[in-house]
Amino acid sequence: MVHKILFWSGFGVAVRLWQLGIEMRPFFVKEGLWAYPVFAGFGASFGYWLTGVERRQMQVLADRRDRLLEKRKRRAEREAAETGGNGNKAGEGGILASTS
Repeated sequence: MVHKILFWSGFGVAVRLWQLGIEMRPFFVKEGLWAYPVFAGFGASFGYWLTGVERRQMQVLADRRDRLLEKRKRRAEREAAETGGNGNKAGEGGILASTS
């Protein structure tokens, strides 16, 4: 989590440098140094928010995976009960079932 926040705070500083480069202004002017921590703070807050979004998405995916696995388990149990518990479907006819 910390590495993502540090990355996005560095990205905020890079955005500030990019902005000054586009404006063709000097990067380090004594009156403008206050903006770097502000941009880094905005970047860090975005990184923190993004980490929370990722955590929530992973939880939703894990819950969905668990529900699907439980559904597959119930379906396998139901199919096993329908076929007599041995899993042999030799008596069932299908498209390619032999006619003899």
